[in-house]
Amino acid sequence: MTLKVGDKAPNFTLRNTVKEEVSLGDYRDKNLLVLFFPLAFTGVCTEELCSVRDDQSVYSDLGVDVVAISVDSLFTLEKFKAEQSYNFPLLSDFNKDVSRSYGALYEDFVLDMKGVSKRAAFLLDKNGTIRYAEVLDNAGEQPDFNKIKETVKSL
Repeated sequence: MTLKVGDKAPNFTLRNTVKEEVSLGDYRDKNLLVLFFPLAFTGVCTEELCSVRDDQSVYSDLGVDVVAISVDSLFTLEKFKAEQSYNFPLLSDFNKDVSRSYGALYEDFVLDMKGVSKRAAFLLDKNGTIRYAEVLDNAGEQPDFNKIKETVKSL
């Protein structure tokens, strides 16, 4: 399924790094940037999430919360978050359902890995409507954060 601007974001409930359930509904009446990333501790993923961490004040000043989702276990994500001092929730989509529902899942990835999140960015408005959608087929690329920030300013 390909999600596009104007679609309602699929609901989700996933666990964060402290084993709490986090749902899309928890962000009702908030703008939310949902990032999908392939694998913790890899170069491009670390670079991407560190750039979001370092720009966190920009997002919060614009009234946007951030969550990042991968198919890594919550235990792996806990270590990754602690090591990099991420200041936003990392959510485990270990069963791959949410990545699939957002159209952000490689069925086949490198090194014969199956079912890995694609790198993707979805900006949701306060009503859960997608205002920006980018799903990258090349895991070596990053979302266009300048376009995301421009879109945020128009909300």
